[in-house]
Amino acid sequence: MNPSIELCSYPGLDERIVIVRAGDEVDAVFVRTERFNVLIDTLGTPELCRTALDLLEGKAEDRPLIVVNSHMDWDHFWGNAAIAGRAPIIAHAAALDRLRDPATRQILRDKAGEEARFRGVELIGPDITFFGSMVLNGGDLTLELIHTPGHTPDHLSVWIPELRVCLAVDAVEYPVPEVWSRSADDLRLIRSSLERIRDLDAKLVIPAHGRTCSPSTVVENLAYFEALAYRVGHLSESRLTDPHLGSASGFRLEDFIAIPEDMPSDTLAFYRNCHETNLGATVEAHGEKLKSA
Repeated sequence: MNPSIELCSYPGLDERIVIVRAGDEVDAVFVRTERFNVLIDTLGTPELCRTALDLLEGKAEDRPLIVVNSHMDWDHFWGNAAIAGRAPIIAHAAALDRLRDPATRQILRDKAGEEARFRGVELIGPDITFFGSMVLNGGDLTLELIHTPGHTPDHLSVWIPELRVCLAVDAVEYPVPEVWSRSADDLRLIRSSLERIRDLDAKLVIPAHGRTCSPSTVVENLAYFEALAYRVGHLSESRLTDPHLGSASGFRLEDFIAIPEDMPSDTLAFYRNCHETNLGATVEAHGEKLKSA
């Protein structure tokens, strides 16, 4: 069953920006400029995307629509079929590699087997891709599409300098983001992306999960990775190979962050898995450091 869609905002958020919330699943963002409208992400199914577009119709004011896919994770782009042929879809060039990866279609097969709502999903890729960064000049507002890899290789965030608002999507997350793999390289990338977003000195930082707009989330995410590196850095070589390290006292998720009391058990399990990946990448990074010493 699809989650319900609602349009919402945050205190201090400019009225030209609308949060498109699909229950607890994900937030997309709609931005209205003088020249065109921009939808950042199309949610998890075409049906969800169509519902969102219907709700946004009164705010669209007959301006052309541009769609940005932040990255090729299912909850962010599986709604693309609702847009295809109606508006150009922009993504980072690395999104094409992910779209062609057999694992992407396998995820769709798996989820379609679990939930009927995914059985009508058609994987639609972007029409326009870019390397590095890209700028959309809307007249009154500028949307800078910034490559922020680490969570995924193709991930991008959106910076709106006139409002000092960063749409960080999954590069920033409450309570913690997840690195793409247990690779030290991916860990370096996500930390670098977090630092880049921090250095924007944004007034508001809006991730796609966690229902927050506070720039302090970026600082807290960086502090979490710093704490991971510090504790792993004091381990003996034998402890580094412990497959159960993530459940040991001092290395559990709750040893690094305060877990909200009202967090659902399935959400907590998800973030525990994220932490295990982050810990694994941190262990690999420390192992590389020891080898090069």
